[in-house]
Amino acid sequence: MKLSIAALALAGVCAATAATAAPRCVDLRDIRSAKSDDGKVMTFTLSNGKTVYNRLQGACPGLRFNGFEWTIRGPQQVCEGQQSLRVLQSGEICVLGKFSDEKPKISTEKTG
Repeated sequence: MKLSIAALALAGVCAATAATAAPRCVDLRDIRSAKSDDGKVMTFTLSNGKTVYNRLQGACPGLRFNGFEWTIRGPQQVCEGQQSLRVLQSGEICVLGKFSDEKPKISTEKTG
């Protein structure tokens, strides 16, 4: 019985560790450019030639036409799920979602 309780406790610790994995971050100095053609996905071109994508947590249509600024607090990094940006002309606030090495597929279907 003691063995099974210890095994359950260990499994719980492992599950909690996996659920709280550190977010993926990109150093600001490594970002050559960042843009969004649709207001839903940010495309980051890095100084090493790689491209990474980030599906925003919500639509941010002003990104298609206007520049933006980061507000960085702490380390000089842009982290998924934690970083926000502000569209210069409209003042929209957009929050990054998950980073991906492949461009996310966005549905263009209208619901309603």
